[in-house]
Amino acid sequence: MNRVRRMALKALTYPIDLKKHYKLQRKLFIAAHPYIRPLYNLLDKKIMFEDREIPVRIFKPNRSKAFKVLLFFHGGGWVTGNIDSYSYICANMANVTGYVVVSVDYSLAPEFPFPIGAEDCYYVAKAIFTDRSIFHKVPKEIVLIGDSAGGNLAAVVSLMARDRGEFLPSKQILIYPATYHDHSDNSPFPSVLENGTGYLLTSKRIQDYMDLYVTKEEDRYNPYVAPLLADDLSNQPQTLIITAEYDPLRDEGEAYGMRLIEYGNTITIERISDALHGFLSLPRQSVYVMKCYEIINRFLNEEI
Repeated sequence: MNRVRRMALKALTYPIDLKKHYKLQRKLFIAAHPYIRPLYNLLDKKIMFEDREIPVRIFKPNRSKAFKVLLFFHGGGWVTGNIDSYSYICANMANVTGYVVVSVDYSLAPEFPFPIGAEDCYYVAKAIFTDRSIFHKVPKEIVLIGDSAGGNLAAVVSLMARDRGEFLPSKQILIYPATYHDHSDNSPFPSVLENGTGYLLTSKRIQDYMDLYVTKEEDRYNPYVAPLLADDLSNQPQTLIITAEYDPLRDEGEAYGMRLIEYGNTITIERISDALHGFLSLPRQSVYVMKCYEIINRFLNEEI
Protein backbone atom coordinates (compact mmCIF):
# COMPACT_ATOMS: atom_id res chain seq x y z
CA MET A 1 0.00 0.00 0.00
CA ASN A 2 1.46 3.36 -0.99
CA ARG A 3 2.27 6.09 1.53
CA VAL A 4 -0.38 8.59 0.37
CA ARG A 5 -3.21 6.05 0.63
CA ARG A 6 -1.95 4.94 4.04
CA MET A 7 -1.98 8.55 5.35
CA ALA A 8 -5.51 9.11 4.00
CA LEU A 9 -6.78 5.97 5.73
CA LYS A 10 -5.31 7.06 9.05
CA ALA A 11 -7.08 10.40 8.72
CA LEU A 12 -10.41 8.69 7.96
CA THR A 13 -10.18 6.19 10.82
CA TYR A 14 -11.97 8.40 13.31
CA PRO A 15 -12.40 7.34 16.96
CA ILE A 16 -15.89 6.98 18.41
CA ASP A 17 -17.21 5.65 21.72
CA LEU A 18 -19.39 3.04 20.08
CA LYS A 19 -21.00 1.81 23.29
CA LYS A 20 -22.33 5.29 24.05
CA HIS A 21 -22.96 6.44 20.48
CA TYR A 22 -24.07 3.32 18.59
CA LYS A 23 -27.17 5.19 17.34
CA LEU A 24 -24.89 7.85 15.83
CA GLN A 25 -22.86 5.08 14.21
CA ARG A 26 -26.06 3.71 12.67
CA LYS A 27 -26.76 7.13 11.14
CA LEU A 28 -23.21 7.37 9.82
CA PHE A 29 -23.49 3.87 8.35
CA ILE A 30 -26.74 4.76 6.58
CA ALA A 31 -25.26 8.04 5.33
CA ALA A 32 -22.32 6.09 3.86
CA HIS A 33 -24.67 3.51 2.32
CA PRO A 34 -27.69 5.51 1.08
CA TYR A 35 -30.74 3.64 -0.15
CA ILE A 36 -30.92 3.71 -3.94
CA ARG A 37 -33.99 1.93 -5.27
CA PRO A 38 -32.91 -0.39 -8.10
CA LEU A 39 -34.51 0.10 -11.50
CA TYR A 40 -35.79 -3.46 -11.74
CA ASN A 41 -37.67 -6.18 -9.87
CA LEU A 42 -37.66 -5.73 -6.12
CA LEU A 43 -40.13 -7.10 -3.60
CA ASP A 44 -40.48 -6.56 0.16
CA LYS A 45 -41.98 -9.35 2.26
CA LYS A 46 -42.34 -10.17 5.96
CA ILE A 47 -41.82 -13.58 7.53
CA MET A 48 -43.62 -14.25 10.79
CA PHE A 49 -41.52 -15.59 13.66
CA GLU A 50 -43.00 -16.06 17.13
CA ASP A 51 -44.35 -12.62 18.13
CA ARG A 52 -42.67 -10.51 15.45
CA GLU A 53 -42.21 -10.06 11.73
CA ILE A 54 -38.81 -10.31 10.04
CA PRO A 55 -38.63 -8.13 6.90
CA VAL A 56 -36.84 -9.46 3.84
CA ARG A 57 -36.16 -7.80 0.51
CA ILE A 58 -36.03 -9.87 -2.67
CA PHE A 59 -33.89 -8.71 -5.60
CA LYS A 60 -34.48 -10.34 -8.98
CA PRO A 61 -31.68 -10.13 -11.53
CA ASN A 62 -32.01 -8.84 -15.07
CA ARG A 63 -30.66 -12.13 -16.35
CA SER A 64 -31.83 -15.12 -14.39
CA LYS A 65 -30.35 -18.53 -13.84
CA ALA A 66 -32.69 -21.46 -13.17
CA PHE A 67 -34.24 -19.83 -10.07
CA LYS A 68 -31.30 -20.02 -7.70
CA VAL A 69 -31.24 -18.03 -4.43
CA LEU A 70 -28.56 -16.25 -2.41
CA LEU A 71 -29.81 -15.76 1.15
CA PHE A 72 -27.91 -12.67 2.31
CA PHE A 73 -27.12 -11.51 5.87
CA HIS A 74 -25.75 -7.96 6.00
CA GLY A 75 -22.76 -6.69 7.95
CA GLY A 76 -22.55 -3.85 10.45
CA GLY A 77 -21.23 -5.47 13.62
CA TRP A 78 -24.66 -6.90 14.59
CA VAL A 79 -25.49 -3.28 15.55
CA THR A 80 -25.80 -1.24 12.32
CA GLY A 81 -27.01 -1.82 8.77
CA ASN A 82 -30.37 -2.85 7.31
CA ILE A 83 -31.96 -3.93 4.03
CA ASP A 84 -32.05 -0.31 2.82
CA SER A 85 -28.36 0.40 3.40
CA TYR A 86 -27.45 -2.87 1.68
CA SER A 87 -29.82 -2.53 -1.29
CA TYR A 88 -27.04 -1.26 -3.56
CA ILE A 89 -24.86 -4.25 -2.70
CA CYS A 90 -27.70 -6.75 -3.09
CA ALA A 91 -28.84 -5.27 -6.42
CA ASN A 92 -25.29 -5.59 -7.75
CA MET A 93 -25.07 -9.11 -6.35
CA ALA A 94 -28.24 -10.20 -8.12
CA ASN A 95 -27.18 -8.74 -11.46
CA VAL A 96 -23.60 -10.01 -11.38
CA THR A 97 -24.44 -13.56 -10.24
CA GLY A 98 -27.82 -14.06 -11.91
CA TYR A 99 -29.20 -15.35 -8.59
CA VAL A 100 -32.27 -14.04 -6.78
CA VAL A 101 -30.94 -12.32 -3.62
CA VAL A 102 -33.00 -12.39 -0.42
CA SER A 103 -31.70 -9.85 2.12
CA VAL A 104 -32.69 -10.37 5.77
CA ASP A 105 -33.48 -7.43 8.10
CA TYR A 106 -32.61 -9.24 11.32
CA SER A 107 -32.92 -7.68 14.79
CA LEU A 108 -29.98 -5.51 15.88
CA ALA A 109 -28.11 -5.23 19.17
CA PRO A 110 -28.03 -3.77 21.76
CA GLU A 111 -31.84 -3.59 21.78
CA PHE A 112 -31.89 -7.24 20.69
CA PRO A 113 -28.69 -8.93 21.93
CA PHE A 114 -27.46 -12.44 21.12
CA PRO A 115 -29.05 -14.80 20.25
CA ILE A 116 -32.03 -12.86 18.85
CA GLY A 117 -30.45 -11.71 15.57
CA ALA A 118 -28.95 -15.14 14.93
CA GLU A 119 -32.30 -16.81 15.57
CA ASP A 120 -33.98 -14.38 13.16
CA CYS A 121 -31.51 -15.41 10.46
CA TYR A 122 -31.96 -19.09 11.21
CA TYR A 123 -35.73 -18.84 11.07
CA VAL A 124 -35.74 -17.03 7.73
CA ALA A 125 -33.34 -19.63 6.35
CA LYS A 126 -35.56 -22.43 7.64
CA ALA A 127 -38.63 -20.82 6.08
CA ILE A 128 -36.95 -20.42 2.70
CA PHE A 129 -35.59 -23.96 2.74
CA THR A 130 -38.80 -25.64 3.95
CA ASP A 131 -41.78 -23.38 3.08
CA ARG A 132 -42.40 -23.66 -0.65
CA SER A 133 -45.16 -21.02 -0.53
CA ILE A 134 -42.67 -18.16 -0.10
CA PHE A 135 -41.62 -18.21 -3.76
CA HIS A 136 -44.52 -20.28 -5.09
CA LYS A 137 -41.96 -22.57 -6.70
CA VAL A 138 -38.97 -24.57 -5.52
CA PRO A 139 -35.52 -22.92 -5.86
CA LYS A 140 -33.00 -25.11 -7.64
CA GLU A 141 -30.32 -23.99 -5.16
CA ILE A 142 -30.15 -21.89 -1.97
CA VAL A 143 -26.75 -20.53 -0.91
CA LEU A 144 -26.06 -18.70 2.36
CA ILE A 145 -23.94 -15.55 2.04
CA GLY A 146 -22.95 -12.68 4.33
CA ASP A 147 -20.25 -10.07 4.88
CA SER A 148 -18.49 -9.25 8.16
CA ALA A 149 -21.04 -9.81 10.97
CA GLY A 150 -23.29 -11.22 8.25
CA GLY A 151 -20.55 -13.70 7.37
CA ASN A 152 -20.54 -14.68 11.02
CA LEU A 153 -24.32 -15.16 10.91
CA ALA A 154 -24.14 -17.27 7.72
CA ALA A 155 -21.61 -19.58 9.40
CA VAL A 156 -23.76 -19.70 12.54
CA VAL A 157 -26.91 -20.58 10.58
CA SER A 158 -25.03 -23.47 8.95
CA LEU A 159 -23.97 -24.76 12.38
CA MET A 160 -27.50 -24.38 13.75
CA ALA A 161 -28.93 -26.18 10.71
CA ARG A 162 -26.64 -29.16 11.26
CA ASP A 163 -27.28 -29.23 15.01
CA ARG A 164 -31.08 -28.95 14.71
CA GLY A 165 -31.48 -31.19 11.68
CA GLU A 166 -34.25 -29.15 10.02
CA PHE A 167 -32.40 -28.33 6.79
CA LEU A 168 -28.82 -28.21 5.52
CA PRO A 169 -27.41 -25.69 3.04
CA SER A 170 -25.22 -27.09 0.28
CA LYS A 171 -23.03 -23.97 -0.03
CA GLN A 172 -22.08 -20.89 1.99
CA ILE A 173 -20.06 -17.77 1.14
CA LEU A 174 -18.39 -15.91 4.02
CA ILE A 175 -16.98 -12.51 3.08
CA TYR A 176 -14.41 -11.14 5.57
CA PRO A 177 -16.33 -12.89 8.40
CA ALA A 178 -15.96 -12.47 12.17
CA THR A 179 -15.38 -15.95 13.60
CA TYR A 180 -13.69 -15.31 16.97
CA HIS A 181 -14.67 -13.55 20.19
CA ASP A 182 -11.55 -11.59 21.23
CA HIS A 183 -10.16 -8.64 19.28
CA SER A 184 -8.09 -7.13 22.08
CA ASP A 185 -4.31 -7.06 22.24
CA ASN A 186 -4.56 -10.63 23.56
CA SER A 187 -5.92 -11.91 20.26
CA PRO A 188 -3.96 -14.89 18.85
CA PHE A 189 -4.31 -13.48 15.33
CA PRO A 190 -1.57 -11.17 13.98
CA SER A 191 -3.97 -9.27 11.71
CA VAL A 192 -5.80 -7.86 14.76
CA LEU A 193 -2.61 -6.04 15.79
CA GLU A 194 -1.19 -5.42 12.31
CA ASN A 195 -4.41 -4.01 10.85
CA GLY A 196 -6.23 -2.98 14.03
CA THR A 197 -5.63 0.75 13.63
CA GLY A 198 -5.48 3.04 10.62
CA TYR A 199 -7.48 0.90 8.17
CA LEU A 200 -11.01 2.28 8.77
CA LEU A 201 -12.31 -0.68 10.83
CA THR A 202 -10.36 -0.82 14.09
CA SER A 203 -9.93 -3.72 16.47
CA LYS A 204 -11.40 -1.57 19.25
CA ARG A 205 -14.55 -0.98 17.23
CA ILE A 206 -14.91 -4.71 16.60
CA GLN A 207 -14.58 -5.33 20.32
CA ASP A 208 -17.19 -2.63 21.04
CA TYR A 209 -19.58 -4.24 18.57
CA MET A 210 -19.04 -7.59 20.28
CA ASP A 211 -19.71 -6.03 23.70
CA LEU A 212 -23.03 -4.60 22.44
CA TYR A 213 -24.04 -7.88 20.80
CA VAL A 214 -23.03 -10.31 23.56
CA THR A 215 -24.19 -9.29 27.04
CA LYS A 216 -23.20 -12.44 28.94
CA GLU A 217 -19.52 -13.27 29.30
CA GLU A 218 -20.11 -17.02 28.92
CA ASP A 219 -21.81 -16.45 25.56
CA ARG A 220 -18.56 -15.17 24.05
CA TYR A 221 -17.40 -18.81 23.95
CA ASN A 222 -20.62 -20.04 22.34
CA PRO A 223 -19.91 -21.32 18.78
CA TYR A 224 -23.05 -19.47 17.67
CA VAL A 225 -21.10 -16.30 18.54
CA ALA A 226 -17.60 -17.50 17.65
CA PRO A 227 -17.85 -20.38 15.15
CA LEU A 228 -14.08 -20.90 15.30
CA LEU A 229 -14.55 -22.23 18.85
CA ALA A 230 -16.94 -25.02 17.83
CA ASP A 231 -15.85 -28.43 19.10
CA ASP A 232 -17.20 -30.08 15.97
CA LEU A 233 -17.14 -28.52 12.50
CA SER A 234 -18.09 -31.61 10.54
CA ASN A 235 -20.91 -31.77 7.99
CA GLN A 236 -20.69 -28.15 6.91
CA PRO A 237 -21.61 -26.82 3.47
CA GLN A 238 -19.13 -26.39 0.67
CA THR A 239 -17.64 -23.05 1.72
CA LEU A 240 -16.01 -20.03 0.10
CA ILE A 241 -14.20 -17.65 2.45
CA ILE A 242 -13.03 -14.31 1.06
CA THR A 243 -10.76 -12.11 3.17
CA ALA A 244 -9.14 -8.69 2.71
CA GLU A 245 -5.41 -8.11 3.12
CA TYR A 246 -5.68 -5.03 5.38
CA ASP A 247 -8.48 -6.26 7.63
CA PRO A 248 -8.27 -7.02 11.37
CA LEU A 249 -10.59 -10.01 10.73
CA ARG A 250 -8.40 -11.49 7.99
CA ASP A 251 -6.62 -14.18 9.99
CA GLU A 252 -9.62 -15.47 11.94
CA GLY A 253 -11.61 -15.84 8.72
CA GLU A 254 -8.81 -17.86 7.14
CA ALA A 255 -8.32 -19.85 10.36
CA TYR A 256 -12.00 -20.82 10.25
CA GLY A 257 -11.49 -22.14 6.75
CA MET A 258 -8.52 -24.22 7.84
CA ARG A 259 -10.50 -25.74 10.72
CA LEU A 260 -13.34 -26.60 8.36
CA ILE A 261 -10.81 -28.40 6.16
CA GLU A 262 -9.57 -30.36 9.18
CA TYR A 263 -13.10 -31.71 9.63
CA GLY A 264 -13.30 -32.96 6.06
CA ASN A 265 -15.30 -30.12 4.48
CA THR A 266 -14.70 -28.71 1.00
CA ILE A 267 -13.32 -25.20 1.44
CA THR A 268 -11.94 -22.45 -0.80
CA ILE A 269 -10.07 -19.56 0.85
CA GLU A 270 -9.30 -16.45 -1.18
CA ARG A 271 -7.49 -13.32 0.06
CA ILE A 272 -7.96 -10.13 -1.98
CA SER A 273 -4.68 -8.23 -2.07
CA ASP A 274 -4.52 -4.59 -1.00
CA ALA A 275 -8.22 -4.60 0.02
CA LEU A 276 -9.77 -3.22 3.21
CA HIS A 277 -12.63 -4.56 5.28
CA GLY A 278 -15.96 -3.50 3.78
CA PHE A 279 -14.81 -3.30 0.16
CA LEU A 280 -18.09 -4.88 -1.02
CA SER A 281 -19.78 -1.48 -0.64
CA LEU A 282 -17.45 0.11 -3.22
CA PRO A 283 -18.73 0.80 -6.75
CA ARG A 284 -19.26 -2.27 -8.89
CA GLN A 285 -16.38 -1.20 -11.16
CA SER A 286 -13.89 -1.29 -8.25
CA VAL A 287 -11.07 -3.75 -8.86
CA TYR A 288 -11.75 -5.34 -5.45
CA VAL A 289 -15.48 -5.79 -6.10
CA MET A 290 -14.87 -7.18 -9.58
CA LYS A 291 -12.31 -9.65 -8.20
CA CYS A 292 -14.71 -10.65 -5.41
CA TYR A 293 -17.54 -11.43 -7.85
CA GLU A 294 -15.17 -13.25 -10.18
CA ILE A 295 -14.33 -15.55 -7.25
CA ILE A 296 -17.98 -15.87 -6.18
CA ASN A 297 -19.22 -16.74 -9.67
CA ARG A 298 -16.50 -19.35 -10.09
CA PHE A 299 -17.54 -20.90 -6.76
CA LEU A 300 -21.26 -20.82 -7.60
CA ASN A 301 -20.59 -22.59 -10.89
CA GLU A 302 -18.66 -25.42 -9.21
CA GLU A 303 -20.38 -28.78 -8.94
CA ILE A 304 -20.91 -30.06 -5.39
